[in-house]
Amino acid sequence: MLFKIAGAALYGVQAYLVEVEVDIALGVPDFVMVGLPDKTVRESRERVKTALKNCGFPITRRKIMVNLAPADRKKEGTAFDLPISLGLLAHLDAFPSEHLKDFLFTGELALDGRLKSVPGILPAAVLAKKKKYKGIVIPKTNEKEAALVKGLGVYALNDINEVISLLNKSDDIKPSCFDVKRLLRSEKMNCDFKDIKGQKHCKRALEVAAAGGHNVLMVGPPGAGKTMMARRLPTIMPPMTFEEILEATQIYSVSGLLGNRGAVVRRPFRSPHHTTSDAGLIGGGMIPKPGDVSLAHHGVLFLDELPEFRKKVLESLRQPMEDGQVTISRASMTVTYPCSFMLVASMNPCQDTHGSFPGSEYECTDSQKNRYYSKISGPLLDRIDIHLEVPKVEYKEISSGNEGESSEAIRQRVVKARNRQLNRFRKQNIFCNAEMGVKQVKRFCKPDQAGEELLHMAVDKLGFSARAYDRVLKVARTITDLEGAEELSSAHISEAVQYRMWDKYFR
Repeated sequence: MLFKIAGAALYGVQAYLVEVEVDIALGVPDFVMVGLPDKTVRESRERVKTALKNCGFPITRRKIMVNLAPADRKKEGTAFDLPISLGLLAHLDAFPSEHLKDFLFTGELALDGRLKSVPGILPAAVLAKKKKYKGIVIPKTNEKEAALVKGLGVYALNDINEVISLLNKSDDIKPSCFDVKRLLRSEKMNCDFKDIKGQKHCKRALEVAAAGGHNVLMVGPPGAGKTMMARRLPTIMPPMTFEEILEATQIYSVSGLLGNRGAVVRRPFRSPHHTTSDAGLIGGGMIPKPGDVSLAHHGVLFLDELPEFRKKVLESLRQPMEDGQVTISRASMTVTYPCSFMLVASMNPCQDTHGSFPGSEYECTDSQKNRYYSKISGPLLDRIDIHLEVPKVEYKEISSGNEGESSEAIRQRVVKARNRQLNRFRKQNIFCNAEMGVKQVKRFCKPDQAGEELLHMAVDKLGFSARAYDRVLKVARTITDLEGAEELSSAHISEAVQYRMWDKYFR
């Protein structure tokens, strides 16, 4: 007898429908699984048989054949435990089998019949709504993320017995009623820009970066506050929209990193160690998984001690920074993950950590600086809009009891600047100045005569590349938006050029 149950598998950050076909026939007792299951999926037959036995259901002594269709795509994970077990229970007449067609099922079975959480519930719920199922049956621990999908009956259950009661149309089993507004309520920020002592020009530069979505490189001695400022950057960025929350939550869902949050409501901040591999940063594996660039989607990717990262790893950043997505190709599949992030990197003035800027007690020579900076390629540096000098903090600033401007006050200015950009690009698929292409730069970043002369001088004297020239114009456009002005003046160009003064050391 053949039974068909709807399940779901992941392909990138999306889910696709998997029809779990369970056929039970006369023959030598066996449990065969086909449809390109990986080792984890094949092990589900032992979990399913043991769980059903411990729940009081006899295991049939017949030949069991399970097919996971489409059979030409490799399947992984433990989410097929529940649909496979329901096929066996349908054979035992535990519930009317015609009720199976109303739901999409996903979940892992514990040996005592409990439903355990699995990754990718949010994409599966989106799929269930798209395919017009009456509801989705999931483990109780995955209830929050599934609640983000409006208009879908979400049945978050504790064990296999509750699933059987649902299929028997029991009045005791109701769809979940979770307050989405409560789920999306932003948590209180535990860090603030007012904690930073001094560094006024650095905070101004980070405000410009947040307003335009620009990448930043901070160069300064240890203890100057580079990491402290980077960790506070998400607190001045605009609040996430519902669409951004869904996209970020899907990535964390398929990665199994949501935990008990249910949704990513604050802009992500990722800070991988400098020993990370290119697969860890970009994503990869036999069945590709998202890397840190995707986990930082709509947030900040912070690379501390930039020259300590392997050059191959750094060079792999170039394409994702330009395209806002990363494509990972393997023999069995090719997947694309979104990765629209702000890159914030930091480094010391030279490899000698006691080295500092000219005029200090310890001073790096030009040859030391050039050798250290040569670890960062010119094409990667060109993609970083703002190069920021972070000086040592003086004692009088450290000991001062005065607090700086709060993150909330800075964020209000950033939001106003972003709204100006959204209005400007409302007919184009652009959300901030950093995403402008060549056509948009020519149209919206025209400096006045004095600004043109200043740019001409900067290109000649500082050796800016064509890409660096465009980056200066984009940053100047953001500075103009922060002031609420329309025309790019020489003052705006001058400030933007100052943020590229370290180019000379890297060339």
